[in-house]
Amino acid sequence: MAVKVFIPTPLRPYTNQKDVVEVEGRTVAEALQKLTASYQDLKKHLYTEDGKLRSFVNIYVNDQDIRHLKKEKTPLSGEETVHIVPSIAGGSQNSNGHNSAAQTLETPLSKDEMQRYSRHLIMPEVGIEGQTKLKMAKVLCIGAGGLGAPVSLYLAAAGVGTIGLVDFDQVDYTNLQRQILYSTSDVGIPKLKAAEERLKKLNSEILINTHETKLTSENALKLFRDYDVIVDGTDNFPTRYLVNDACVLTGKPNVYGSIFRFEGQVSVFDAEKGPCYRCLYSEPPPPGLVPSCAEGGVLGVLPGVIGSFQALESLKLILGIGEPLIGRLILFDGLNFKIREMKLKKDPNCPICGKEPKIKKLIDYDQFCGIKKEEEKMEYEIDIELEEFKHLRDQKVDHILIDVREKWEWELCCFPEALHIPLGELQRRMNELDKSKFIIVHCKSGGRSARAVEQMKKAGFAKVKNLKGGINGWAEKIDPSVPKY
Repeated sequence: MAVKVFIPTPLRPYTNQKDVVEVEGRTVAEALQKLTASYQDLKKHLYTEDGKLRSFVNIYVNDQDIRHLKKEKTPLSGEETVHIVPSIAGGSQNSNGHNSAAQTLETPLSKDEMQRYSRHLIMPEVGIEGQTKLKMAKVLCIGAGGLGAPVSLYLAAAGVGTIGLVDFDQVDYTNLQRQILYSTSDVGIPKLKAAEERLKKLNSEILINTHETKLTSENALKLFRDYDVIVDGTDNFPTRYLVNDACVLTGKPNVYGSIFRFEGQVSVFDAEKGPCYRCLYSEPPPPGLVPSCAEGGVLGVLPGVIGSFQALESLKLILGIGEPLIGRLILFDGLNFKIREMKLKKDPNCPICGKEPKIKKLIDYDQFCGIKKEEEKMEYEIDIELEEFKHLRDQKVDHILIDVREKWEWELCCFPEALHIPLGELQRRMNELDKSKFIIVHCKSGGRSARAVEQMKKAGFAKVKNLKGGINGWAEKIDPSVPKY
C-alpha cells in the first residue's frame, strides 16, 4: 500500500527537491527502507552505519511521535502520513560556503547587497534571481500599526526594494505594547515619520514611500496601481472591504491578516486565482457587534506572529515559490497554540469577483458597513463635550454617570461616581435606571457609549447623553493623572 512520506527542507536535496514521496510499506520500517532504496543519498542522513535510525531524526505518523515504539512494528494502513523531522541548528555563523550563482561576476546586486542577503543567496529557492525579484518588488502596507510594523520590518530586512506605508496617525503610548516599529521617544510624532526613519536605519538600500492619508474610495485605485502586492493591516471593516475591492479592480493580490485578543487569521485573496474577501464574508457584521482591538484588547506578541505570516506570504508571492494561501484561511489560536486551515471557495455570485459582478467601482464603505456619517447619526444631538461634563461635575449638577466598558477596563481606571453596566448587560438592566434623571454614558473613547445611548433612546430615555471622547479623552484633555490605555 502506498504511503506519503513528507520530506523536510534540509533533506530535499537528496530527494530531487521533492517534498512528498509516495512509497509502498505495511510498516514504518518498510516505508523508510523503500524510501532510502529509491534515494540512496538520503540513507546516511537517516541511518547510522549499523542501520539504526539516527538520534537526531524523529519519525511521526500523522502527528504522533513514535520514537518510543518499535518503528519496524508500527503498522501503516495507507491512510496515514509519515513525517521525517530532523533537528535543525538554525544558528548564526559565518559561512564560507558558496552558491554557484553567487560567483557570477556581473549581477544586479551590489557587493554590500551580496553580503547582506547572503543567507538568501545560498538558498536555491531564492538565489540571485530571487533576490533581484525582491529588489525590484513594490509592496504597499495599509496601516503602520500592529500588523504593519512586523510586516514592514521583515520586508525591509528581506530587501524588498520599495515599501509603501499608508497611515495618518501619531504614535501613542498605547501603541508601544505591540507596534515594534516605534520607541518611547517617538510618542507624539506621525507614525510614518518614525516608521520611515526606523526602516531606513534597518536597510538604507531600499525606498520607503510614505502616504500620510486615509485610504478612501477616491485614492485607493491610484495608490494600488503602483504596487505589486497589497498587505492589509487595517483594523476596521470599511477599510477592509475597500482594500479588497480595490485589489480586485486593480488585479493585485491582497495579503490579509486580522487579530483579536489571542487569535488571528491569515489568507491571500487573489480574485484572478481564487476567492476574494467578499467570497468569505459577503457582508460586514452590524456596527458594534464585533469589538475592535482597542475595545477588546490584543496580546502584544500576536500582531508579530500574524504580521510575520503576512510578510512570509508576501515574499512567496514575489519570489513565485511555495504554495501561497490562496483559497486557504489560517486560524491561529495563540492561547492554546493551535493552527487550523480552512478551505475557501470562490463564490460565483460574489458581487465583485463573481460571474456577473455588480460592483464595478469603489463605493461608500462607511455606508456599506452601516456606519452613519456625523450629520446622519440621529436627528437629536447625543454628545456632551468633555469641558461641559467637567463643568457639571464641578458644579455638582445632578446626573447619573454610566460606564459601559468591560470589567477589566473599569479596574484600570474609572470615575468613582459611575455606575458600571457593561454594554452587553445594558438591555436587561435598563429597569435599574430612572428615566426621569439626566444620564451621561461613557466608555473608552465614545464608540460603545454612543451605541448605548441609541439603545436607551429607543427604550424611552429622553435625557441621556454620550460623553464625547470617553475616559481616554478625559485623561488626555482634562485630567492627565487618569491612566490612558
